[in-house]
Amino acid sequence: MGQSMPKPGLRPFLPSDVSTLAEILQASVEELTGEDYSESQQEAWAAVAEEEEFAELLAKSLTLVALVEGSPVGFITLENNEQIALFYVHPAVAGQGVGTMLYGAVEKLAAARGATRLVADASDNARPFFEKHGFQAQRRNTVTLGDEWLGNTTMEKRLTPPEDRTFAS
Repeated sequence: MGQSMPKPGLRPFLPSDVSTLAEILQASVEELTGEDYSESQQEAWAAVAEEEEFAELLAKSLTLVALVEGSPVGFITLENNEQIALFYVHPAVAGQGVGTMLYGAVEKLAAARGATRLVADASDNARPFFEKHGFQAQRRNTVTLGDEWLGNTTMEKRLTPPEDRTFAS
């Protein structure tokens, strides 16, 4: 059996994370999506991390970063308290619970802030993850990136509001 990964931690996004998170996105797309997308589609998708809008999206969203031994290994963004816009885990830690930890934290934060649902435009390779976490497919989409067309699926999960709690003062 292989050595187990140290327990990951979470922290908010810092502006200094942009280049590392771009590398995580690119590595994830290049190494984890080959069964569902062509090489040219992967290249167009990975190029998103090189655009100025990437840093702006990270900064304006609720962005959580997963860390292992102090180094970022994944991230998730939440826009408008219900849209998971970016969600990537480095291939070296894929399947080891990092994505589940990131998603769980975002779901708890969204519910605590009063969200009634979460929505994600899931890539074909991410769809099983979202289904496993209670999301249901709503519609199929075609997205244009550069000269390429990529398919994804809008998925939604209804959230149950946190129990009302009365605090004595």
